[in-house]
Amino acid sequence: MFVDAPAPCDSQGSGDHDVAGAYMAFAPDTLDHLIELADVATMQAAQRLIGADLLRREALADAARLGRTLTEVVERSVRLEIAAALRITEGEAGGMLAMGEALVDRYPAVLNSFAAARMTERHARALVEALDVVEPEFRAQVVPAAIELAETLPVGSFSRRLRTLIETVRAQTLTERHEQALQRRRVVLQPDHDGMAWIMALVPAVEAQAIWGRATTMAKAILARGGESRTLDQIRADVVADLLIEGENAMHPAEARGIRATVAVTVPALALLDDAPSGSEPAVVEGVGPISIERARELCGGADGWMRVLTHPETGMVLSVGRDRYRPPPALRRLVKWRADRCMAPGCGIPASRCEIDHRVAWEDGGQTCLGNLNPFCKGHHIVKHHGGWTVRDVGGSYGAVEWTSPAGRRYVVEPERRVPVFRAPRETGPPA
Repeated sequence: MFVDAPAPCDSQGSGDHDVAGAYMAFAPDTLDHLIELADVATMQAAQRLIGADLLRREALADAARLGRTLTEVVERSVRLEIAAALRITEGEAGGMLAMGEALVDRYPAVLNSFAAARMTERHARALVEALDVVEPEFRAQVVPAAIELAETLPVGSFSRRLRTLIETVRAQTLTERHEQALQRRRVVLQPDHDGMAWIMALVPAVEAQAIWGRATTMAKAILARGGESRTLDQIRADVVADLLIEGENAMHPAEARGIRATVAVTVPALALLDDAPSGSEPAVVEGVGPISIERARELCGGADGWMRVLTHPETGMVLSVGRDRYRPPPALRRLVKWRADRCMAPGCGIPASRCEIDHRVAWEDGGQTCLGNLNPFCKGHHIVKHHGGWTVRDVGGSYGAVEWTSPAGRRYVVEPERRVPVFRAPRETGPPA
C-alpha cells in the first residue's frame, strides 16, 4: 500500500526537483500509511469474526437438516476445523467463535462500528467482555454511549470510562449488590516458593484504596530519606507487614509516622439529601469508581482522611494563587489531580496521584499557579512535553482539556476525567434600548 515515488525525469536542471517537491507536497506521509494499514487490519479482523460465526451457523443448519441435535458436538467440530485451518489452538478458535457470535447476535451496532474501523479490535473485545456481565435490562442504555466512547478514546481511557458508564447505569442496584458482595470478604494465605507466601484480602474497594494509599505514602517517605537498598515495592510490603504484625509504626522513621489514609470521594450535592431525586449520578471514589450513596453519606459525615468534593459550583475552592508562589498549595494540587484523574498525555493511564504537577505556561515565562495552568503529567510525559518537540495548549472553554501537537503537526485533545466550573465576570451591557 506504500506508494513508490515517480521515476526521475530525463531532463537536466531544476525540473527534477520541482516534480519531486510537488509529489511530496501531495503524497500522504508515513503515519497516514500506518493509519491506513491499521484500519484495513481492523476491517479484516471484523470480517474474520463474521466468517467464523457464519461457519458455525452453516454447520448447525446442516446438522439440523440431518437430524443431529448435539449442538455442543457440532460447535466443537467447527472449533477444531478452524484451529486446524488457521494453525491456531482450539482455545483461540473458540474465542473467535464466541466473539463472532456475540457481535453478530447480541451487539450488531458494535459490529458495524468495528467493521468500519471506527473502533479497534481491542475496543470491540473490551466492550463485549464488559457488556456480557451487565444485566440484559441495562445493556440498551449502555451500548450507544459506549460505542461513542470507543470511537473517540484510546483503549485505556475507554476501558476506564466504560466501567464508570456501566456502574452509573447500574447505580440504582449498587447498594443491594454491594451488600451481597460484602458477604464474600475474606483473607487468603497462598504459599509461594523459597520461603515466601502471598496474603490476599478481599475487602471493600474503598478500604483497599485507603490501605494501598497509606502504605505507598509511608514507603515513599522512607525511600526519600536516601541510603535505602530496598525498592518501593519491597518497602511497601515491609510497611504492611510491620503495621499488621506490630499494630503500630513506632519502628518506622519519623518521616513515615503520622501518615493516614487519604481517599477522595466525589458526591453530587443533591445526592446527600435524604429525598435525593431518582436517577442522580452515583458517588465516586477516586481510583475505585461508583459507591452506594449510603456509603458516600457515611464518608462525608466528617471522618478525617477523606477529601470531600461536592460537584456544585459554590464550593469556595481555592483555584489560583497567581504569581505569589510557584508550588501549588496542597488543596490546589489535590484539585488538579482530582480533575484529571490520570496523566493528561494522550492515552496515558498512570493515575494522577503518581504524577508531577506541570505549569502549562512555564513559571519563568510568566505562567500562573492556577487551576487553568496546571496539569498532572507522569515523569516520562513531563519530559516529553518539555524536551520532545511537542507543544501543549489549553483548549478554551473546555473545562480543563489540553491539546498536544506532535512534531509532525498532528493534534490530540485530552479531556480531564471531571469538570470544574469556570467562573467568569458577567459581561457589561449598555442601558436598555
